[in-house]
Amino acid sequence: MTVDVSSQKRTFTHLLFLLLAILLGTLASACLGAVNFSPAQLFSILFDKEAADPVLRSILLNFRLPRILTAMLAGAALGVAGLIMQTVFRNPLADPFILGVNSGASLGVALVVLIAAPIGGGLAVTLGGGGQIATVTAASLGAGATLFLVLALSRRVDVLSVLIIGLMISYAIGAMVSLLMFFSMAEHLQSFINWSFGDYSGVSWGRLSILAPALGIGLLTALLMPKPLDALLLGDHYAASMGTEVKRVRICLLAAASLLAGAVTAFCGPIGFLGIAAPHLARTRLRTSRHAILLPASLLTGALLSLLADLAARAPGLDSSLPLNAVTALIGAPVIIAVLMRQRNRRRLFE
Repeated sequence: MTVDVSSQKRTFTHLLFLLLAILLGTLASACLGAVNFSPAQLFSILFDKEAADPVLRSILLNFRLPRILTAMLAGAALGVAGLIMQTVFRNPLADPFILGVNSGASLGVALVVLIAAPIGGGLAVTLGGGGQIATVTAASLGAGATLFLVLALSRRVDVLSVLIIGLMISYAIGAMVSLLMFFSMAEHLQSFINWSFGDYSGVSWGRLSILAPALGIGLLTALLMPKPLDALLLGDHYAASMGTEVKRVRICLLAAASLLAGAVTAFCGPIGFLGIAAPHLARTRLRTSRHAILLPASLLTGALLSLLADLAARAPGLDSSLPLNAVTALIGAPVIIAVLMRQRNRRRLFE
């Protein structure tokens, strides 16, 4: 009983810490940038419209707030998607980036940006005319197709080989994207290259109104399935013995993960490493494999990491932004190395 109380207290404390850290990160992101605000100016802009500087108000409301919300949503989505994939594949190194899901989504976006855009006069890469919806749909379909291909092939090989298969599929898709880029026009090529660096600044309030519901559906689906995830973690046979419809649950979870990864990739570019870092940090801090705890913890950890990465990428005080993927790689790569160094027995990776 003491252990249960101690575990619950640790969980509550950690989740509260994450919420406070996100709040402080949001405050820092709102105040720091090419133009810095003081906290007093920030509150004046938000609550005293008449006294606020209209230029500063426009910067905050039209640029920084959408970017902050996008960063938190994207990080939360990738953290949950990574946790889903690690559980379904029972592999602690699985995430949308390593298993090729980001590459599949990139191929979908490349088909829209590099082929559909020239044919449609650029309509496909704008919000108007449903172009952004087409981009999200293409990215989600590409992510889903890649993930289900990896899942189908994983039935014939061991767990470690799944990672290699994912990487090989990612390389093959990367080759296709390279061919599309080679035959594309310069203006569309530059647009795709900028997108591939990863960036939250391109998501306006209008685009956020599409991104947020898409991610909301994926997150809600995952948050409602902690027990099936717990069962899958122990193996298909155990899950089936507990009354879980393994095939149906797996398809539902992978569809949710595909939607999360695909939507983030479509709007923000292929953001790497957050999907693997967030679940591992949550699991390490809470010392549990229960998904009723890990799901919200991974969600909040992903949101916090994404927010901090975006703040670092914006390089406060400078006029330019760093590539977001470069910053997330600096966060995620040490986590992967730590996982490999700490685990001596692959069977104990989830203990």
